[in-house]
Amino acid sequence: MKRLTILSGHYGAGKSEIAVNMAIDFRMDALVDLDIINPYFRSRSVHALLQEHGVNLVESSVEKSSGSDLPYISAQGSRPFYDKSLRAVYDLAGTKAGAKIMMQYRDLIDADEDLDFFVVVNVFRPDTDTPDKIVRLIETLEGGAQLKVTGLINNSNLIKETKEEHIAQGEKILQEGSKETDLPIVYTFYEESVKPTRRFSGEVRPLRRYLAKTWL
Repeated sequence: MKRLTILSGHYGAGKSEIAVNMAIDFRMDALVDLDIINPYFRSRSVHALLQEHGVNLVESSVEKSSGSDLPYISAQGSRPFYDKSLRAVYDLAGTKAGAKIMMQYRDLIDADEDLDFFVVVNVFRPDTDTPDKIVRLIETLEGGAQLKVTGLINNSNLIKETKEEHIAQGEKILQEGSKETDLPIVYTFYEESVKPTRRFSGEVRPLRRYLAKTWL
């Protein structure tokens, strides 16, 4: 995993859960929540947990007003671009307008920056259920962020109803999108209730439900 990792994906793909999982599991210094378009799953809800793991959360609520929703990004979000000793995960919205938020950092990104831009895909969401739709999403996000996507993440699931064949179905569709875009599948995430018995593309990791564990 590179020093800076940007995650995006269509609404409901699970990118925010993956962002929290990565921040904790890979012992990142910061999780920067840039999703101010559809802040339904709020990383602020696990602020204390992230702190316990040494992860600094940067998000859009006003200090001491955790229920606030304001369309702004704290200036702390740019710190990892200046301080090369910091490792951070950026949770970016999955629309063109949301991806444009990344442009505020564009001039801070060096040509040789240790950075990845991954798109999280759940093929059981209607906007990413075919290779063509996945390709269109990638093009949309690249156009908005003015950054090239470097890899894909298979997070195909039906929450508690997920079975191994659903992950395999997602991989088959995503592999076609991978061929069209020449982008590798870098991670496959699976619900903790599933115990995979076959090989899947990329690094295979369990997805722990931190943000939605109480009702999904």
